[in-house]
Amino acid sequence: MAATPTTAGHGPRGTAHLSLAARRRVRGVTGLIIGAGGFLLLWTVLSRFVFDEFVLPPPLEIGQVMWEIVESGAFATNFWATIERLLYGFGLALAIGFPVGYLMGTSRWWRAFFHDMVMVAGSIPGITYAVLALVLFGISILGPVVSVALVSMPYIAINVAEGLDSVDRKLVTMSDAFGRRRPAVVRHVLVPTIAPFAFAGVRLSFALAWKVEQLTEVFGSSSGVGFQIRREFEDFSIPGTLAWVFLFILFMLLVERFVLVRLERYLFRWRIEDQP
Repeated sequence: MAATPTTAGHGPRGTAHLSLAARRRVRGVTGLIIGAGGFLLLWTVLSRFVFDEFVLPPPLEIGQVMWEIVESGAFATNFWATIERLLYGFGLALAIGFPVGYLMGTSRWWRAFFHDMVMVAGSIPGITYAVLALVLFGISILGPVVSVALVSMPYIAINVAEGLDSVDRKLVTMSDAFGRRRPAVVRHVLVPTIAPFAFAGVRLSFALAWKVEQLTEVFGSSSGVGFQIRREFEDFSIPGTLAWVFLFILFMLLVERFVLVRLERYLFRWRIEDQP
């Protein structure tokens, strides 16, 4: 008797994969709820019994202020200004970091030329870039853009260079022996090897870029989230300051979870998942 064919995703193996994915989602959601609930509970206890409510307002009060900021339209206006500068600066970092990393990974001479400069640029604190940008460019869009580019570029360049160093040279030699053209070698050998390193560098530098962007706006900007945080602080409004800080954190978490994580899964969907 012929075996009944099973459709993809509905056989035993497909069911196992679905159940595994479902268990992972449940664990992730459960951990998120427990972590967020524990944080809010600790915050409430500290606000009520350890600190004065003027110093550390309770979560409900901060939530109300956050909603007022969103409802008034100030959230959209200032976040767009911040994101615009961030994208310009990060784009500049990518445009410089990828070529520098490629040269460092393919040539010993270029590695020796760029290595010290890249390491020094990566070791300088973000607040130094923020203050330097204020001194050089004043209150303008150039300050945040240049600061983001300078703090992000080294991590992109280093990760691209490390990715090129990890390429299996035997595969490249074998491809040349079989007459594969350079574009095919780049597409099928170099890019799959470099991509995880490059994406890791992009995610790390993107996280650092957010911080430096806020610092630069605090010191030298007339709009944006950092400017609003400074203004609320100067007005001695602790709820307003915390509301803008948590709106910024919430936005970063949403970008991380719904943009970067999904993009990573899409780009590396060819990987075999070995972890249970």
